[in-house]
Amino acid sequence: MSMKLVKQLRQATGARLVDCKAAVEATTGLEEAFQWLREKGASRAAKLETRTAAHGLVAARALNGRGCLVEVNSETDFVARNAEFQRFVRDLVD
Repeated sequence: MSMKLVKQLRQATGARLVDCKAAVEATTGLEEAFQWLREKGASRAAKLETRTAAHGLVAARALNGRGCLVEVNSETDFVARNAEFQRFVRDLVD
């Protein structure tokens, strides 16, 4: 395996190092490695598509006769309880 090729692939795609190594090992050239990463990315995106963001926060604000209601969802309640996430939702409403 050529680390030079892995480095080129990583710089060009921004993919994780592990994925770039696997792409180089599974293919014979840079173009094939690009295609391999594209296909892997599509399958990873399909897996994420089925996940549900069922937790989150709702924030509301009224000012001068106008109102704003924001709902931000997350996949876990741990994220929804996080202070940074809560600050983000408050900042959206303000």
